[in-house]
Order: sequence, then C-alpha cells, then structure tokens
Amino acid sequence: MNVVTKWLKQSMSDRQVVLLVSFLLGAFLILYFFGNMIAPVLAAVVFAFLLDGPAERLRKKGVPHLLAVVIVFLAFLLLSFVAFFTILPPITQQVGQFIGSLPGMLNTIKESAGALLARYPELVDPSQVDALVASIQRGLLELGQQFLTVSVGNIVGLITVVVYAILVPVMVFFFLKDKAAILKWFSSFLPADRHLADQVWEEVLTKTGKYARGKVFEIFIVGFTAWAVFWLVGLPYAAFLAFLTGISVIVPYIGATLVTIPVVVVAYAHWGFQSDFFVAVGLYIVLQILDGNVLVPLLFSEMVRLHPNAIILAILVFGGLWGFWGVFFAIPLATLAHAVIRAWPRQREAVKSKKA
Repeated sequence: MNVVTKWLKQSMSDRQVVLLVSFLLGAFLILYFFGNMIAPVLAAVVFAFLLDGPAERLRKKGVPHLLAVVIVFLAFLLLSFVAFFTILPPITQQVGQFIGSLPGMLNTIKESAGALLARYPELVDPSQVDALVASIQRGLLELGQQFLTVSVGNIVGLITVVVYAILVPVMVFFFLKDKAAILKWFSSFLPADRHLADQVWEEVLTKTGKYARGKVFEIFIVGFTAWAVFWLVGLPYAAFLAFLTGISVIVPYIGATLVTIPVVVVAYAHWGFQSDFFVAVGLYIVLQILDGNVLVPLLFSEMVRLHPNAIILAILVFGGLWGFWGVFFAIPLATLAHAVIRAWPRQREAVKSKKA
C-alpha cells in the first residue's frame, strides 16, 4: 500500500501528469455516459479524421484549403452514394436469405453428424448433438424475426438513419473546413504548458491516422477479393460472406476466426464434403493467410507496435465497455494507452533530472 501511495504522490505532484489524467478521465466519462447521445458527432469526427489525410495531401500539392476540402468531400459523398445504392442492397438481401436458410443448413449438418455418430457412437452422445442444434435453431429463429421486424419498418431506426444521413455529412464538411479553428478553440481551454499531453496527442494522432486509413484499404481489398473468390467458385451468399470477411479485419485474430464458421457452414451445406467445398474453404484460408502475412505488413509495417495479446485484451476490455464501437476502436484506444505508458516514465525521469 505504501508503494502505491508513494507512486501516486510522485506522479500527481507533476502538473503535466495531472492535466493528462484529467483530460483522459473527462473524455472517458463523456463517452461512457453520453456516447449514444453524441453518436452522430463521433461518427462525423471519425469520417473527418479519415478524410483529412487525402485533403492534406492535396494541400501539400498546392491546392487551396477550401478546394481540397470540397474535392475530398464530394469524393466521399460519391463513394457513399455508390456504396448505399449498389453494394448495400445485395448484401441486405442476402442477409435475409442467409438467415432464412440457416435452419435448413443446420438440418443438413445435423443429418451428416447423425450419420457419422451412427458409425462412431463412442464419439459423442447423439442427444447432446440434438440439443445443441435445437438451441442454435431457436436462437437463429429469434435473430431472423428481429431482422424481419427491422427490415419491414422500424420507425425509430428509419429516423436514426435519416438523421445520420443528413447531419453526419454536414458535420464532416465543417470539421474538415474549420479544422484549424476548431482545434484552436479547443486548445484555448487547456493550459499553455501541456507538453506531455501534446506528446501523447501527436503520437496517437500519427499512428492512429495511418492505421485507420490503412485499415480502410485493407477492408476494401480483402472484402472485394473474398467476393471475387466466392463468386468464382459459386459459393451462395457471396456478397454477404465477403462483407463479413472484409469487416472481420477490424477485429484482428478474433474476426477471422468467427467469420470462418459461416463460410464453412454455407460451403458444407451447399456441396458437402466434395472437392468444391475444399476448394472454397482452402481459398478462404489462403486469403486470410495472405492478409495476415503479406497485406497487413505491407500496409501497416511497424505503424502500431502492439503485442497480439495486448490487442486481444484491448478488444475484450473496450468491447465490454462500449460494445461494437469499443471493439471497432479497440486498437486506436490501445494505441492511446500505449502512448500514455510510453510517455509517463519519460516524463517522471525528466522531472527528476530537472530537480537534480
């Protein structure tokens, strides 16, 4: 206990550390208690953060600030429009078809498992398999009913979509256009002497910006490649499974493992243990291997130096706090924690050296 008390006194005696801790604690409390209320603002900040990189590159080439913002913003609107009206409809349609066909797929797997158990009865008790399949079917039936309810027409959900579709683009434009003024206004509330917070901010901003933009490229590359592979081999629900494969890269390790399950289930229900099944699953595994060992090092290199166990821990912790968005931002938040940990000892050593 004395060790902890001594450490707290040493750390909290430094104004820089107090300022950093207060800022992080305030941001955490705001997100935790008001995250749902300010969700459109957070979404706009994320999009503006992603688009600021292309706009900055245009500015470095001599394009005026306002013109660079307009070009990037119009490109963003065009891509969003194309995605909404060309990519989203087939995915949504295939989601409904997939959920509707899942009971039949499970029956096919159940029959195959029953035949295998009849041949090798010592492996598993058939009643346990029946209970497991029945439980999965009940869960899928509830999921299907929820999906149909939402798709038929949820007024609250529709209003939310409209609000996001109008407010978020407007806020994205003004965040891009008035970035300098907004940051200057925000920094006016902070003390002038805040070099520790600035140090953490610069490290997080640089690494997270590169990581986020690289992750967007990875999602599109992996998703489109998966769609091409599934479509060429004739796997049903190619668009939906490719969408899952693309977004699975957001959650390293865990995402790829989870998406493997529906890919294998659909392939087996469609072909059984035939050559096409092994071709489809084999190509999917090759895609995941190439993503992890070629594409990720190429896009990210040493951008985010986090141990795999640290990434998994961040996913579990932040996912438990904020659900889907916690999982989505797990690595940027882990990068923030890593930057704070890296800066903290250096700051204490600097203070000690000054006193000496």
